[in-house]
Amino acid sequence: MAGDGALFHLCLWALLALPGTRAVKVDTSVELDYFQESFPSEKMSGEFLQELNDEEVFHVDWDKRETVWRLPEYKTFTGFDAQGAVGNMNIMKNNMEVLMQWSNRTRAQNAPPTATVFPQNPVELGDPNVLICFVDKFSPPVLNITWLKNGEEVSKGVTETDFYPSTEATFRKFSYLTFIPQHGDFYVCKVDHWGLTQSLTKLWDAKEPAFIPETAENVLCGLGLAFGILGIIAGTVLFFKARKMNGGNHPRGPL
Repeated sequence: MAGDGALFHLCLWALLALPGTRAVKVDTSVELDYFQESFPSEKMSGEFLQELNDEEVFHVDWDKRETVWRLPEYKTFTGFDAQGAVGNMNIMKNNMEVLMQWSNRTRAQNAPPTATVFPQNPVELGDPNVLICFVDKFSPPVLNITWLKNGEEVSKGVTETDFYPSTEATFRKFSYLTFIPQHGDFYVCKVDHWGLTQSLTKLWDAKEPAFIPETAENVLCGLGLAFGILGIIAGTVLFFKARKMNGGNHPRGPL
């Protein structure tokens, strides 16, 4: 049976912005570092990830060793040296090897995932859309997500996020499938993880949606979403500028 040794490091910063005397805005930044080794394959993996207000800014993984920006706009106003993240993961790798010897290679506790499937946009038969499979609260961060259409495996149009931090030292992950909903089609998101005794499957089928009138409330909701996306980008700019003013990154050493 497969096992796993893993080490996690989570940092949290809060930035207070006082635009006036009436309101206080809090921007929260999360840094996640982890390194793990799987047994008996001895495959090693790791990640350095930065989030702002629960949205990924960038990540560096152990294999590619380069900075991957979640939105291209981010790298126009800031930068990040991937070698610094690789150095952090090397430190965690050394610390993990020491801890594994101390614990006599005790395997990590497996936390089984939950899964939810939903469309990105309101469904109109014949109109292109995206199905989202949200997998949450699992550990360790080793996971296989498979899409099925009418019982057949689908690989075209599938993309995934990296592993994101969740609650209680667990992880979350998103998988996306571009599709054109047609009447009678059904889709399954199948999840495999060491914490499961069998595959976890979630079904979604295409149905003719109820008519939703284009009321003023719906128009305002769309405008609010657009302004929300702009706010995420603007908030990220302000946050990185504030961190630079406060001294930038802080060096870390071994345990």
